Amino acid sequence: MTATAATQDTPIGPFSTIVDADQRVLASGWTADVDELRVLIHPTMRPDSVRTAADLGDVTRAVESYHRGELTVIDSVAVSQRSGEFLMHAWGVLRTVEPGAPVTYSEFAELSGRPAAIRGAASACARNAAALFVPCHRVVRIGGALGGFRWGLPVKEWLLAHEAA
Repeated sequence: MTATAATQDTPIGPFSTIVDADQRVLASGWTADVDELRVLIHPTMRPDSVRTAADLGDVTRAVESYHRGELTVIDSVAVSQRSGEFLMHAWGVLRTVEPGAPVTYSEFAELSGRPAAIRGAASACARNAAALFVPCHRVVRIGGALGGFRWGLPVKEWLLAHEAA
């Protein structure tokens, strides 16, 4: 399979997205290194090659609109990830967390139907390949500490402030 990738400038640095032939996001994040994203895709879905495009149409426009303040525009972008049952469910739950209303890892575990699975909830965030579209940045530690974020805590902090404005 060949996928398509595009990188665009955002207020917090370059943002790249890899999509399949149906324009579903396979991986995304604040990097210009498409190979860094490609390895995040589940091996059964990982493209053999990735061609570069200047623009991914609706996906590119959604990223631009989100960074301009249209926070819910990312909700309509299709995402395709694969893992076990809990992670797949948890990633779906992440897409329901409202902008400006972050949840704790404990609350995320509860929303995912497994209140005791706090580490599992954290793992869902850590293994999420489709950053922004599956908004793992909206999960924080109890007390409001940021916790981790693959793309760096300054990016997570900017995203949360952007969504709280």
